[in-house]
Amino acid sequence: MQYTIRKTSILICLLLTGTLVMSQQLSFTVSMEQPASHYFHVELHCAKVKGAATDFKMPVWTPGYYQRMDYAQNVENFKVKSPAGDTLVWEKNTGNNWHITHPKQSTFTISYDVKTTRLFVGTPYIDEERAFLLPAGVFVHPAGKINLPVTVQIKPWSGWRNVATGLDSIAGKLFTYTAPDFDILYDCPFLIGNLEELPSFPVRGITHRFIGYKPGVANAPAFTSDLQKIVTTASDIIGDIPYKHYTFISIGPRGMGGIEHLNNTTISFGGNALEDPKGRIRALNFIAHEYFHHYNVKRIRPIELGPFDYDKGSRTNLLWVSEGLTVYYEYLILKRAGISTEEDMLSSFRNNIMAFQTQPGRLYQSLQQASYNTWSDGPFGRRDEKENKTISYYDKGPVVGLLFDFAIRHNTGNKKSLDDVMRTLYREYYQKKKRGFTEEELRKVIEQTAGGPLNELFDYIYTTKELDYNKYLGYAGLTIDNSGQAPTYKITRIANPDGLQQEILESWLGK
Repeated sequence: MQYTIRKTSILICLLLTGTLVMSQQLSFTVSMEQPASHYFHVELHCAKVKGAATDFKMPVWTPGYYQRMDYAQNVENFKVKSPAGDTLVWEKNTGNNWHITHPKQSTFTISYDVKTTRLFVGTPYIDEERAFLLPAGVFVHPAGKINLPVTVQIKPWSGWRNVATGLDSIAGKLFTYTAPDFDILYDCPFLIGNLEELPSFPVRGITHRFIGYKPGVANAPAFTSDLQKIVTTASDIIGDIPYKHYTFISIGPRGMGGIEHLNNTTISFGGNALEDPKGRIRALNFIAHEYFHHYNVKRIRPIELGPFDYDKGSRTNLLWVSEGLTVYYEYLILKRAGISTEEDMLSSFRNNIMAFQTQPGRLYQSLQQASYNTWSDGPFGRRDEKENKTISYYDKGPVVGLLFDFAIRHNTGNKKSLDDVMRTLYREYYQKKKRGFTEEELRKVIEQTAGGPLNELFDYIYTTKELDYNKYLGYAGLTIDNSGQAPTYKITRIANPDGLQQEILESWLGK
């Protein structure tokens, strides 16, 4: 098929009364006329603006991907013009801020192009196959007015028929969506093109959808059944579903990664991975991870992760909870859902232990430091140094989670577990206090659940102290081979466990 190169245009109309009226809804219209150009063209119409100047900003990062992206660097051909075509004065006075000087009560139009180069869940992208609209990398917001409501109308390119997003649609208006503020808008990407939607499924009466570009799922009923099991099992852990609808959005078999959102996730996914038994477990672990994030990090969150600092990023010492414990729960969810086996799950933990134990960085960097320094080190630590002195919270985090869980179960006679910690954090801080938790509050919840102090386990977070695997695995009747010159770190059951050990293991395995 031949495609004519035409620019994708986005028309954004902001009706401004005064500097900005808080009740005024901001309306975006996104049209797609040249998908093969790899550019979005943006027009922003501002009417009757009081004052002598107005600032507009673009985020420097997108929540869920803890790296500075500097999206504004991809903005080209920025112009501001009056209705008569006169050019207004503006300056880009910081890396992501445009300061526009204009007469009082003026109307003007801002236009610019957004260059896209990479198909990735953390960047906007468009080509002749599909458009992935990452709002943080495309839409500017009026400075200091992040809480204004927004509507978005999508006009797909003439060859495309579908739009997928987590935003609520507006009844009677085709491809038109609403967000109560820019936080929600930035949390809801759009995938546009000729997409394939698999059969939806209900969990607790709530509709869940999977839609994507060339998902390539050979057995859709079996795959959606697995998704339903994952959602059911994960929601049973917390005991609540806090959204009205949920959408799994696959940007295609190419690309990288996944990013979680409040009622949707964007992932790179290819159905061919499901054809191999081990590949199927890896793919479903990945999906379970991104799904469980709507609880752990979006709602059960460190206090630093909201409200977001779109100008500088939001650093926290607790990504070992937000990411590491989510890895922990992806394994448990699949096992409890009956998708993976005990061997599959123990093998996954072994892989994390091997990855952590074979990195020299474990002797230099704590789990807390890895969380805070991810902005410079990356989520998997620095890999380009002769002597790597960093670790990944994706490796050590789930292992520490495992030890915490067994310690809580042992100390309480298997009456409590890490599940109780997660439920308490969800109930007390998300539902009741409507905020994130501090490090001190997290420790208090964990130790109250365990019925006493867990000093050694917290040392594993804040120091580089070696982990005593067999002590904590022993609580569940497990042992690990970490002896010899080349330890295998294989986790197996011990012979003749006592009653509590057996009870903890069976409960943990979901039997």
